[in-house]
Amino acid sequence: MSTKKQGLNTICTHFGELEDTQFKGAISPLYMSTSYAFEDVEVKRYPRYFNTPNQVALSKKIAALEHAEAALIFGSGMAAVSTALMAFLRAGDHIVLQKTLYGGTYNLVTEEFEKFGISYSFTEGLQPAHFEAKIKENTKVIYVETPSNPLLTITDLAAVSKIAKKHGLVSMIDNTFASPVNQNPIDFGIDVVIHSATKYMGGHSDILAGAVASTSEYMDRIFHLAKNFGGSLSDYTVWLLERSIKTMGIRVKAQNENAQKMAEYLYENKNIKAVYYPGLLSHPDHELAKSQMKGFGGMLSFELNDTIDAYKFQKSLALIKSSMSLAGVESTLLSPTKTSHSLLPAEERAHQGIADGLIRFSVGIEEIEDLIEDINQAIEKN
Repeated sequence: MSTKKQGLNTICTHFGELEDTQFKGAISPLYMSTSYAFEDVEVKRYPRYFNTPNQVALSKKIAALEHAEAALIFGSGMAAVSTALMAFLRAGDHIVLQKTLYGGTYNLVTEEFEKFGISYSFTEGLQPAHFEAKIKENTKVIYVETPSNPLLTITDLAAVSKIAKKHGLVSMIDNTFASPVNQNPIDFGIDVVIHSATKYMGGHSDILAGAVASTSEYMDRIFHLAKNFGGSLSDYTVWLLERSIKTMGIRVKAQNENAQKMAEYLYENKNIKAVYYPGLLSHPDHELAKSQMKGFGGMLSFELNDTIDAYKFQKSLALIKSSMSLAGVESTLLSPTKTSHSLLPAEERAHQGIADGLIRFSVGIEEIEDLIEDINQAIEKN
């Protein structure tokens, strides 16, 4: 199926699906085998080689959603991140990363890269000049995340792409918070797009997976490392992920709408000190976000007034769950300093503006009136 004239929900639902030629079922059949014939076949299939029928079909769907030539599915978001990075870095190389990153990525770089002889620099800010200032003769990769976790900062994708091409570098992005529904970085010249597919692609808090999409040339390079790292995904989970992506378009758009309303409510609430959401006119990067995003996403962060205990507030919620992950159809929240960014040194969290009272809010698809009522009653109890 060509995607040139197909809409988002049509691609989510139909592209890359497998045909049930035996029974004519409406959904992709599931091929659970881990052992395939090697004689008289065009493709020698093996799960660790990312080429079982279900793996190949889902990869095509994700590539289409990200306007890429090819894609691969991984066992986790960090498997996708680490494999993509290491495919383009070796001993003696240098990488430039934006200063605000997912805690797991920060830990990977700061705890592991020196073991492999790879040096790194974090930018001082997110302006194009901040990235260019950190480039060295041995720099090979620029890595960004936008919107960022957990403060929803926005990085100029076209500007980063321009800098990368000027210096002959590979540009990479963690596109998890936006999802392919809200942002397609390849359209702005970014080379490699990475996702924790656990989040919006999975969308139901029951799948652990990652994804990488790029050109066929770059994906071939990533594949040759990936097959040795062994971070492939079981076919049953691949099948579940394909099922989930079918509804990603309508899920994410509903979450966009709820998050916008929630951000506006929190912004006007006298008990809230700060709200971080790119859909707000008050957000410093609102215009930039509007220029490169189709929707502002389902993620936001906020800080309660100092008179309200953030921990007690979360314990008082009845509908919104306190949970480690994000992007499910159910609304969840957490304290980044205790979870996603707990391994960052306190001084680094402070440098990035991640306050102890910051709450990251993944807005679900519930009725917005019910979510607001839950926030109100939790505040009143504290």
